[in-house]
Amino acid sequence: MAIELNNKKTISAWTMYDWANSVYPLVITSAIFPIFYEKQEGWGEKVVEGKTIQTVDFFGHNFVNTELYSYVISLSYLILVFLSPLLSGIADYSGSKKSYMRFFCYLGALACMTFYFFDVNYIGWGLLSVLLGSIGFSGSLVFYNAYLPEIATPDLHDKVSAKGFSRGYIGSSSLLIICLVLIQVFKVPAQYAFVLTGIWWIGFSQITFRGLPNNVYGHKPQGNRLTKGFQELKKVWQELKHIKALKRYMAAFFVYSMGVQTIMIMAVFFGTKEILWNSPEEKDTGLIISILVIQFIAVAGAYLTAYMSKKIGNIKALGIIVFVWVLICVGSYALVHKPIHFYIAAASIGFVMGGIQSLSRSTYSKLLPETEDHASYFSFYDVLEKVGIVIGTFGFGFIEGQFSIRESVLMLIVFFIVGFLLLLRVPKTEALQGR
Repeated sequence: MAIELNNKKTISAWTMYDWANSVYPLVITSAIFPIFYEKQEGWGEKVVEGKTIQTVDFFGHNFVNTELYSYVISLSYLILVFLSPLLSGIADYSGSKKSYMRFFCYLGALACMTFYFFDVNYIGWGLLSVLLGSIGFSGSLVFYNAYLPEIATPDLHDKVSAKGFSRGYIGSSSLLIICLVLIQVFKVPAQYAFVLTGIWWIGFSQITFRGLPNNVYGHKPQGNRLTKGFQELKKVWQELKHIKALKRYMAAFFVYSMGVQTIMIMAVFFGTKEILWNSPEEKDTGLIISILVIQFIAVAGAYLTAYMSKKIGNIKALGIIVFVWVLICVGSYALVHKPIHFYIAAASIGFVMGGIQSLSRSTYSKLLPETEDHASYFSFYDVLEKVGIVIGTFGFGFIEGQFSIRESVLMLIVFFIVGFLLLLRVPKTEALQGR
């Protein structure tokens, strides 16, 4: 079943998956679960530079609690580094992208629901939920992203990508507000928010699954799918090596994405540990306000970036955004100590967060050659992003374990500076020029 390019109903169905699954990185990764995780009773304690740090014993080793969390996230993405290229190659060969997308969606959503049972005294089981939730969320995105060049022509990639991220920010913020009302007003235990997140994710994803066909090019697989999957990947790699602009762009994306993804995962923990809140209540409220500020400003940022790329081209627009990230990280390291500082940093992050995510995805899709192997190509994009997350989150946690979470920000500054310099090396192509 071929997809009609630029069909509004198909594009709308595709972007609804952003609405469905973006509740995971917001509610689970960024907002309610990190606060819930930090406030659990049963952590050990140690004093470092006059600050009381929460610790946990895990298989005979003592870790800072957020250090261990960052290592588990790193492990989940390391697993995906090896798993997603194989699955995407098989999906392209067999024409079954939607089936794999559905499997990872359900895996992640069901893992969210098991967060309800999180208990520090059984930390291994709790971290298994974290691991599977992260794998499910990121695994489904490999196949979701691969649909972009199959549903829209290159001139609309920036706009369609921005629409998807914008829907994601609005949808996830809506659920977060619902969860906050339930928790703050009706005194519903926070664990129920994790169950609601899983239900939301599965429920709204059905709109996407109904609107997208499973076998776009009518592939009829024969023989061993596992072997064919590896063959698809080998073919893609051979093609990719000869596309200069794509290679250089992927190098830049790999580095600056380390900073972006690490901030998305670990920013709330910076707020819990480094900001001088007047009370625990102010801290919880302030963190949630900051997250909502990021979400709603990111909607405007995504559309503004799409407009900017149309005027000056994708690479110049990305270069400006990455440079702003450098300034934000330098400012956060040196100046962010009080709640008002944190709110300003959150607003700044929101403005560039939506833009860099949507434009990075659409820039990559524009650089792809004529192909039917979109899932395989997007697996390389996904693998680079995941390896970057492994390096970023592991490095962030390791530096915190040795020094403090504020020193971890220095690593992010390096990522953005190097990413900015690498973007300057990407050759200008017609597909990336402003129109």
